[in-house]
Amino acid sequence: MSRTSRLFLDFSRRTLAEQYWPRMRQCVESLTTGQIWWRPNAESNSIGNLMLHLNGNVRQWLIDSFNGSQSARNRPGEFAAQGGVEAPALIQALGATVQEATDVLERLTEAELLRTFDIQGYQVTGVHAVYHVVEHFGMHYGQILYITKQIRGEDLGFYRELNKTGRASGQ
Repeated sequence: MSRTSRLFLDFSRRTLAEQYWPRMRQCVESLTTGQIWWRPNAESNSIGNLMLHLNGNVRQWLIDSFNGSQSARNRPGEFAAQGGVEAPALIQALGATVQEATDVLERLTEAELLRTFDIQGYQVTGVHAVYHVVEHFGMHYGQILYITKQIRGEDLGFYRELNKTGRASGQ
């Protein structure tokens, strides 16, 4: 495998499993079930919806595609849910999916990155599928952090170390 491909896969794995997921899990663990399923309006999604959606997306685009398994995703159901799943179950399900995705990213080959897949009616390469998952997860990760900050009214403290080094001030 080329060095570039290995760097891409390692960065993708670390971003999902060591940055986005632990912080997202910390946010969800700090909220009540009611807060997790709160929606500011009918057109918006709750944290619970976003977690169900990420679980479906990562499974379909990364796990099922690269494992050659049939996707059992119910995308409309991810957004229609209005509760009924407690925080521990959401955390367990998405945590297991992130771990499975990490396992896939660790074993991918260059040939799989270059292969063409049909995902949700899109013809994409393996590189595209991996990039889509990380980018898509990052977008909803940001929404979950924002909703958590909005509910809790406090800094989540994910970048406190920057204040100690002077990097927060642009030095």
